[in-house]
Amino acid sequence: MDNKTFFILLAVMAGTTYLIRAVPFTLFRRKIGNKRIKAFFDYIPYTVLSAMTFPAILYSTSSVISAAAGAVTALILAYKGKSLLVVAIATCAAAFLVSLIEMAISL
Repeated sequence: MDNKTFFILLAVMAGTTYLIRAVPFTLFRRKIGNKRIKAFFDYIPYTVLSAMTFPAILYSTSSVISAAAGAVTALILAYKGKSLLVVAIATCAAAFLVSLIEMAISL
């Protein structure tokens, strides 16, 4: 990628990031009292992060099945309140084991 394209993409990304943060300040002069609007703005970062992360999870391995097994493992362990290290190790192990099973089946 050449420098011109890079700086154009950087400017577009910076502009959209700034707009997401600046629009609420310009639209709402007072403190937001409506619980629904407040909840909407509170959950935007989590929603965007999830929308960017989930497709990357499904294509992180050579098989969507092993990636889905890892994702399901992560969801279950995170729901049970396990630490990040335990969730990460178990997720990698589950994806690896399912990949091994897939390779054994395909032989």
